[in-house]
Amino acid sequence: MQNSKPGDTPVAKGDKFSLNQCPKNSLESQEMQKIPYASAVGSLMYAQVCTRPDIAYIVGMLGRYLSNPGMDHWRAAKRVMRYLQRTKEYMLTYRRLDKLEFIGYSDSDFAGC
Repeated sequence: MQNSKPGDTPVAKGDKFSLNQCPKNSLESQEMQKIPYASAVGSLMYAQVCTRPDIAYIVGMLGRYLSNPGMDHWRAAKRVMRYLQRTKEYMLTYRRLDKLEFIGYSDSDFAGC
């Protein structure tokens, strides 16, 4: 993936994922077993949780198919990786403030209870 063309967006417009894209026979399943899909999605989840909330939607969608991914799911995961390659300078930055201020919010009717 290091030498691949960087992606502009983490998901293509109109991409839809469904169970119809999962392998339909043992040959397709065997092909997908050679691909490190679960490892790739796990790595994307780590990046999403730690520093990249911009990929949360697509990573959640890809995570739905961990048990039986198809080639369309794998291509989508690679697209996210290409997007991350292009935007590797994007990150969450936490800064230390001299004056610490706590802010709390509550629901005035205790969530309707």
